[in-house]
Amino acid sequence: MPEIYLVRHAQASFGAADYDQLSELGDRQSEALGRALVRQGVKPSVFVVGAQKRHLQTMQGILRGMKLEDRQLEQHAGLNEFDFKSLLGARFNGKPAPEGMHSDRRTHFRILRETVLEWAQDRIESPPERWSDFVGRVKDARDFLASFDKGPVLAVSSGGAIGQMVRLCLNAPAEEQIRLQLQIRNCGVTRFFAAPDDIFLTGFNETPHIDADNQAELLTYS
Repeated sequence: MPEIYLVRHAQASFGAADYDQLSELGDRQSEALGRALVRQGVKPSVFVVGAQKRHLQTMQGILRGMKLEDRQLEQHAGLNEFDFKSLLGARFNGKPAPEGMHSDRRTHFRILRETVLEWAQDRIESPPERWSDFVGRVKDARDFLASFDKGPVLAVSSGGAIGQMVRLCLNAPAEEQIRLQLQIRNCGVTRFFAAPDDIFLTGFNETPHIDADNQAELLTYS
C-alpha cells in the first residue's frame, strides 16, 4: 500500500477575477518544492491532481523542479476545493455582505471560518454543495489515492479538501476541518500511509522547500 504525499496548491490569485490561477510566486513555490522533494529522495510512481487549474499548474511546477515533466497524471475531482465564493454568497443571499469579504484577507478568512462552521451544521440555505456531499467526495478521493499498489503517490489538492482528509483520518469533529484548513501553507505537504485496513497520518503541513533564507519570500497561506 502506498505512502501518499498530498500537496496544497501553490499561491493562487487572491482578489483577482480568476482565483484559479497561480501567481508568479506560486510558480516559484511549486518548482522549489519539486527540488526539495528530490533532495529528500522522494520518488513518486503515481501523480494525481484535482480538476482545478491551480492543481495542474502546481503539479507542473513540481515536476519541473523534479525534472519529471513527461509524467502521466491521474485526476480525481474529489480533491477539488469547495466553492467558497458561492458558499459565502449563499450565506449572505438577500442581505448585504460584509465589506472586504472578497478583497481583504483577514476579513475574508474570518468570515469563511464562520461560514464553514454554519455549513457543517446544515444552517446555510441552498449551498453550492451539501456538506455531506463534500465529505463524501473527499472520502472517495482518499480511497482513490490509497488504491494504488505502487507508490509513493504524489497528489495536489486544496486546503479545504486536505483539512477534511486529515479530519477524517483523525476521526475529529466536523468543526476541525476549517481549523486545519486555515493552517495549511501554500505547497504544504501532508503525508499519509495507506495500510490494508486503515490510513494513518504521518506528517502535516510540511514545507521542505522553505528555510531561513527564503522564508520571507516563499511562505504564504493564500
